[in-house]
Amino acid sequence: MLTAFARAFKTPDLRKKLLFTLGIIVIYRVGTHVPIPGVDYTAVQFCIDQAQTNTGLFGLVNMFSGGALLQITIFALGIMPYITASIILQLLTVVIPRLEALKKEGQAGTAKITQYTRYLTVALAILQGTGLVATARSGSLFSGCAQAGLIVPDQSIYTTVVMVITMTAGTALVMWLGELITDRGIGNGMSILMFISIAATFPSALWAIKEQGDLAGGWIEFGTVIAVGLVMVALVVFVEQAQRRIPVQYAKRMIGRRSYGGTSTYIPLKVNQAGIIPVIFASSLLYIPALIVQFSNSTAGWASWITANLADTAAPAHVTIYFFLIIFFAFFYVAISFNPEEVADNMKKYGGFIPGIRAGRPTAEYLSYVLNRITWPGSLYLGLIALVPTMALAGFGANANFPFGGTSILIIVGVGLETVKQIESQLQQRNYEGFLR
Repeated sequence: MLTAFARAFKTPDLRKKLLFTLGIIVIYRVGTHVPIPGVDYTAVQFCIDQAQTNTGLFGLVNMFSGGALLQITIFALGIMPYITASIILQLLTVVIPRLEALKKEGQAGTAKITQYTRYLTVALAILQGTGLVATARSGSLFSGCAQAGLIVPDQSIYTTVVMVITMTAGTALVMWLGELITDRGIGNGMSILMFISIAATFPSALWAIKEQGDLAGGWIEFGTVIAVGLVMVALVVFVEQAQRRIPVQYAKRMIGRRSYGGTSTYIPLKVNQAGIIPVIFASSLLYIPALIVQFSNSTAGWASWITANLADTAAPAHVTIYFFLIIFFAFFYVAISFNPEEVADNMKKYGGFIPGIRAGRPTAEYLSYVLNRITWPGSLYLGLIALVPTMALAGFGANANFPFGGTSILIIVGVGLETVKQIESQLQQRNYEGFLR
């Protein structure tokens, strides 16, 4: 593998792409530490040091921003508005006929949908930036911190507007940097930035585990966490690579004097067809009730129940609801992202068929049957991966958003595998030995 990396850097074209990607990553990481006007960073640092770990409602978003959210920098919102906008547009494509027609138009339609995604990203950034500023002004960003109310000393309308505009511009810049990586670098730009954001929290989180440990100065806990993380990564790699291959045979066709078709191929259906989306959906949905309680400042019975059962990630009610929401969203997302009827019609149009299955509706029913069968283990796998590391690491003082938690493992492994595959294909095009040989 190291030899493959060396050969990749020896290839001029590939070396330029890798260095360009690394340069964008450096710019992104610098931006996560650039402050915005109107914030007292002495109070911010005091609250961060007092909290020690990024617990609470904003831990997940803070992880996706590489720690920039709780520091309230220009990249505080990170890549989350773009991810949310992309998911919303993907869901609306199934509901709105206009978007579905654009999706079928090919490259021109995809470019139009991408433009809509950018507009929606900016709108969501304004909304989320306003919410973050309001939370910081009220002192709710760091619950229990004595100086939380001093984070935004000047609470005038002008200062608030400047802060929101600055964070929105930062989100637009992050979106542009991600698109630059996609166009001129290696891998999917947004995924790479998300990967870097999560990986950036590794050193501090691992050291916090060591500092909080009691056995041999914390080194036993530190080593145990590393071992658990490596085992979980190996398991995720194994399952993410697993797929059900449905054989497809194309009949021979005579066009003039030439024969076309007659080839055999397959439809690869991944065990985890939904990817990380169900986990993000479930996490976001569970945060809504807790956010309502936090902003309402209510002391009623319903607010106390939500705080004790839904806001606490270790509560049995939270764990149970979270697990079943992941299963539900796994089936839901697979249903809207893979259309068996459309696949069956395309196969029939080009003379393809599954051996032993009639073309048309029987093929669609067979694909739907196989998809449901493999989605069950895939959804259970997502639920276990999202919960088991969190519960296992809770004994070492790790919070729900620790880097070796299920969400971060799925993202890091998925992005890493996809990036390696792209570098592998680039090397194979130049007749070099790749990573997997």
